[in-house]
This record gives sequence, structure tokens and C-alpha cells, in this order.
Amino acid sequence: MTELDGLDGCGPDARIYLKPAGFLDSPQYHDEKNHKLNNSLIWFSQVEYSIYDSNKPVVRGLIPVENWPGVLERMPGQLKDRASALFANLSREHSPLSCGERVLRFDQPHVMGILNMTPDSFSDGGKHDGDAQKAADAGFDMATSGASIIDIGGESTRPGAETVWEGDEIRRVVPVIEKLVHCGAALSIDTRKAAVMEAAIQAGAHLINDVSALLHDKRSLEVAGVSGRPVVLMHAPSSGKDPHKGGDYGDVVTDTFDWLEQRIADVVAAGFEREKIIVDPGLGFGKSLADNLALMNNIAMFHALGQPLLIGASRKRMIGALSKEAPVDQRLGGSIAFAHHAVQQGAQIVRVHDVPETVQAVQIWRGMRDAGLTARV
Repeated sequence: MTELDGLDGCGPDARIYLKPAGFLDSPQYHDEKNHKLNNSLIWFSQVEYSIYDSNKPVVRGLIPVENWPGVLERMPGQLKDRASALFANLSREHSPLSCGERVLRFDQPHVMGILNMTPDSFSDGGKHDGDAQKAADAGFDMATSGASIIDIGGESTRPGAETVWEGDEIRRVVPVIEKLVHCGAALSIDTRKAAVMEAAIQAGAHLINDVSALLHDKRSLEVAGVSGRPVVLMHAPSSGKDPHKGGDYGDVVTDTFDWLEQRIADVVAAGFEREKIIVDPGLGFGKSLADNLALMNNIAMFHALGQPLLIGASRKRMIGALSKEAPVDQRLGGSIAFAHHAVQQGAQIVRVHDVPETVQAVQIWRGMRDAGLTARV
């Protein structure tokens, strides 16, 4: 048996997917047997490949990275070019993003704090609604606690939430952005609407986080492109009123990967700078518990898209489902567990409600990584 047994029977439409594996705490002990994941603090020693034909997995394998060049050279032509590009994306260095007073470097993970200006968000709806100063104070606390980014939203996207008129959404978020513009953290506007993006950018927002990947509003792509701001493209099964509608997957991991891959290509083709695109697999959006867990277990595969990766699992219902239906306000442990797992898999940004606790968890992880990387040979 060789690494390529079974490939000869693949059809012309077969697709290959790569996932880094075999992460090392101290890569210097294994020279030339590991590879750096992006420009991060993580090294991998193996590549897991999966080949799908007619949307079904037909071949799976695990290859030591030192054997990868030889394996790639022997791949059939229709798979070789794609496999080469995916592997290059795994080691692609992500350029820093200038966000006002903050520069986001991707050699370490960042915490994005959630600041909802809504009456009906699933976790903290109404906490800051109608009180811009109270919300700004909470934002300053997040920045002081170590949040690199504060994500400000004026419309809930929980299942069953009503669509908010763009004027009301602007009224909710703009005063908060104006008060936080010099807080030291990058400010993100969480919206699907072009008019809200424009108003938020005018007020000082540095980044756009759109759960519809700039598809909900036909003007969003143009507005985001003209602004020059970085954008988070998130996967959701629908770009319509209800982002949770649909969600019928053959394989949720490869379906989400393919969707994001195509969306990146479309946005770049429209003139957007690839270096300013962040991707989010959209945990909880039109996805079952099994779907969400499959995505969490395969976070590392999404690095093959070649973009910084954002993961948002904080307080979501899957934590309750795994912990005897713990209510929303009792999901801190699960939220940190998911955030820590995402960071261990190389996610560059974790989006959370509980900033101080998550920052501390990331700092401990970073200390352990530094200790491994500086260990004596």
C-alpha cells in the first residue's frame, strides 16, 4: 500500500482537501519533519488528505510533511494543482491589518469582544440597548481586558429574530462607535446592510463583519470595497431574511469549505483585496449540533483557504446541548473550551462574550507555546 493507492479510479471532478495534523509543542526537536502553519506559533508534522468524488469521500490518508513533495509529484493531474495550492495556503503568511490605532498581527491569536446593542440577542439582548455610554463603558472594559477587536452589532441574527430597519440599526451602533473610536481596540461593525456599514465607517469603524458574506444587501460588496476596510465573510445557508434557513448538507465540512472558497474567489474577482478577507465557518447558523461539532473538529482544514480564520462559538446552544442544557448565562466553561480548542487549531480570532476570561486562557496558551518553542534542545 502506498499513499496514492485508490487515486487512479477518481473521476475528472474529484476534489482534494488538506488538513494540517500532528501539531508539535517543540518543533525544533524535529528539524525538517514539520512545517509552520501560516505565520503562527503552531507547527504541524503531518498532512491529512481527503479525496471526494461525486461528493463522496473515496480516499483518505495521512502523510508526514517530509514526504509531501514526493506524494504531490505522483498525484494525477486534476488533483495535483489544487493540492499544491491548498498546501501553499497552509503556510501562507497573513499580512498585518491596520485598523486605526491598532495593528492586527497574525503571529498570535486575537480575542474579539461582542458588544450587542440589541434588545433581543440570544445571550445579552437588552443589556446595553438605548444606553450608548453604558455600552461604551463595557467596550472600554473589553479593550482594557485585552480584546484586540470589539464587534458592535445592532441587529440580532438568532433564529427567529425580526429584521431591523437600517435606520434603527444605525441609531443603535453609531453613538457607541463614536465613543469607542480611540479605545485602543479595532472596532468591527456587525451588520448585513450597506447603509449601516457606511454610517459605521463614517463614525470610525475599522472592520466589517457580515454574517451574509456581503450577499444580503446588493450594495454591500461595493461599499466594503470602496471603504478599504477588512471584511469577515461568514458562511450561512441563506443570505435572505433568515440566515438559518436551509442547512441541508452532504458533508457540512467540505460544503462549508467549498462555499467559502467560492465566495472568496467572487469577492476578489469583484476587486476586493484578498489580504483584507477573514473567513468564518458560521457555527450555529443553520447547522445542527453534529454539524457544529464536525466543523469544530476540522477547524484546521479551513486554513487551506489561505485567509485568517475567525471562530465564534461563545455561549451558543451547542454548549447547552453538551452540558445538560446549561442556560446561556452558565456557559462560560464551554465557551472557553471551544475558544481554546480553536486557538490550538490555529484560529487567528475568537469571537466571545466573556473577554477577560478568554484573554486569560489565550495568554496561558501563549505562555505554554513560548515555553515549548524556547525549550533547550
